[in-house]
Amino acid sequence: MVDIHNHVLPNIDDGSKTMEMSIDMLKNAYEQGVTDVVNTVHYQHPLFQNIDYSYDKFKNIVESIELRLNELKIRIKIHLGSEVFYYNNLLKIIENPLTRIGNGKYMLIEFSPNHIPNSHKETLFSLKMNGITPIIAHPERYKAVQKNLGIVYDWINAGCLIQLDAGSIIGLLGKKAFNTSRYIIQEKCCHIIGSDAHNNSNRNFCIK
Repeated sequence: MVDIHNHVLPNIDDGSKTMEMSIDMLKNAYEQGVTDVVNTVHYQHPLFQNIDYSYDKFKNIVESIELRLNELKIRIKIHLGSEVFYYNNLLKIIENPLTRIGNGKYMLIEFSPNHIPNSHKETLFSLKMNGITPIIAHPERYKAVQKNLGIVYDWINAGCLIQLDAGSIIGLLGKKAFNTSRYIIQEKCCHIIGSDAHNNSNRNFCIK
């Protein structure tokens, strides 16, 4: 099982705070049947402006974690990616391999929970025309989607994939996110479930 959305690298954003916490989170994931995780550090998020987004830096951190995982016989492979905060510059940043999952053709995109700009449709279309498939992160947590599921239909019709947070589906992220996620599943509009794990307590891997 592959988890494509989590914040498991230590001391980068609002995710894991220490190497020990990261290992504990990954041990939990392994026990739930996860074999691969794509760490998705917050990229260009307004709350995290001082992050060094050097690919080599993140690669070195991953290698350190995997060395420790091997010592503990935790068989999980870590892949690099990011949770890209939406601005209309997405086409300009695709050359940075960190902005695409595993340096491939998918980009995990997050919107502000309170606002989805009108410009986003043109930007997502431009990504598709350049061979990048947008994955919309946790739409069930956006106020606009909670009021109007038609936005999700529009994303799917435009060729996007929809990723729900596991925590939303089991009620850990509030009633509105719970109800909206269940409705999205009922309408067969969910392509991917991700953990969106942030720590080893209230936002751990709950994907099983």
